[in-house]
Amino acid sequence: MTPLILVVLAVTVTAAAFVQGSSGLGFALIVAPVAGILDPGLVPVFVLAAMIPLNVYVAWRERASLDVRGAGWITAARLAATPGGLALLWLIPDRHLGLFVGLATVLAAVVSLAAPAFTPGRAAYVGAGLVTGLTETATGVGGPPLALVYQHRPPAELRSTVAACFLVGEVASLLLLFATGKGNPADLGWALALVPAIAAGAWLSRLVHHRLDARRMRLFVLVFALVSGLVLMIGL
Repeated sequence: MTPLILVVLAVTVTAAAFVQGSSGLGFALIVAPVAGILDPGLVPVFVLAAMIPLNVYVAWRERASLDVRGAGWITAARLAATPGGLALLWLIPDRHLGLFVGLATVLAAVVSLAAPAFTPGRAAYVGAGLVTGLTETATGVGGPPLALVYQHRPPAELRSTVAACFLVGEVASLLLLFATGKGNPADLGWALALVPAIAAGAWLSRLVHHRLDARRMRLFVLVFALVSGLVLMIGL
């Protein structure tokens, strides 16, 4: 990895950590397409590993607002779908992974932008967990289904529950990826090297998360993801 790529990644993960720490989603939607453009080999291990310290922090900071029931259903379904996400990685040739990441990002953003308001129940929790298990394991992007479920709930509940669900799922996905030979240890090293950048974004989010207009931030993230995904698809 060249110094220029490292600098671009550092700036990207700082911005992404700020966005997700403030609004509850956006880290993978921002980082995955940028990482895919810079080096497709960074997806999904680097993205998954980089999210772990951020989600530990957000889940702890917002722990009083955690939706335990919803998180339980989502996590159970997400873990059940993790092997399916791994199967997608085996089926998709490496040269097409960037295209798949871009397509998954664009579809996720479009669905999130277009979905109508609804009150989540058990079926919504399970469905979101299943889709997240597939897409996050394969591409590192899993936030939109969870954002859809919690988009009309209080921001603190969204942030805490999404962070907790992500945290469990990311660890499970990484363990399975490395156990089956699809993980690159070097990507963990790059994620570790960028922890200061992630911490900076998380710290900045602490200053504004309680008064930020989450709806506008969510719209910005999804539009950014849409553009980045299209660039990744066209560029590869």
